[in-house]
Amino acid sequence: MIRVMIADDEEVIRRGLEKITSRMDLEVQVIGSYGNGLEAWNHLRELSQDDIDLLITDIKMPRMDGFKLIEEARGHLKQLPIAVLSGFSEFEYARRAMRHGVLDYLLKPIEKAQLYDLLKSVAENKKLRPAAAEPEEASHQAGEGGEHYVVEQTKSILEREYGQNFELERLAETVGMNASYISRLFKYKTGQTITDYLIGIRIAKAKELLIGQPDLKNYEIAERVGYSDPVYFNKLFKKMCGMTPKDYKSRCR
Repeated sequence: MIRVMIADDEEVIRRGLEKITSRMDLEVQVIGSYGNGLEAWNHLRELSQDDIDLLITDIKMPRMDGFKLIEEARGHLKQLPIAVLSGFSEFEYARRAMRHGVLDYLLKPIEKAQLYDLLKSVAENKKLRPAAAEPEEASHQAGEGGEHYVVEQTKSILEREYGQNFELERLAETVGMNASYISRLFKYKTGQTITDYLIGIRIAKAKELLIGQPDLKNYEIAERVGYSDPVYFNKLFKKMCGMTPKDYKSRCR
């Protein structure tokens, strides 16, 4: 049984989490669901490590925010696994939370697969280590969560800004990490370079435009997906798809 406490000031998020966990093939018990950090802490302070397996908390909440709740929880139960709920717009908050040894980041809207992986990880660690986890392991898990968030944040930016001129330094600045570190991390986690991932997005968008807006000229499609040189775009499209944009449009009509 995985005992979970939830703290989030949005009732729809709390209810959603409870609903998703109840439908999983894991034994999950929500031992508390609170709309602010203070109510969550008032319950949590009474618990021992055997009473709770995971705290899921939002950052921005009334009465006591997530940072304070994490701080108090860490002081009371040093090895308690904690996951942060966060939107991409709150990435700066999530980066601060990394310093508190957070296990994972659940991005809003919540992905069932990510929540499942988190709960399964907590369940497996509980089986392996019924006693308190070693501090190094907790630190390693925190690093894993942070890395996941950085990669997801990078993907989100690329999917949103694929039509703009790509600059790694600007992307790194937005994410708040070193450019070479992000490049290595992204390749390690996804098996693709950032450039290859971006090309994949751009070609997919170009295909959508070729079919959805057939009146667009080739150079217009190239510009919309981030390529100022239509000749280069043509060559790249042919390399990736095995045919020119014109042939692709004809074939799909």
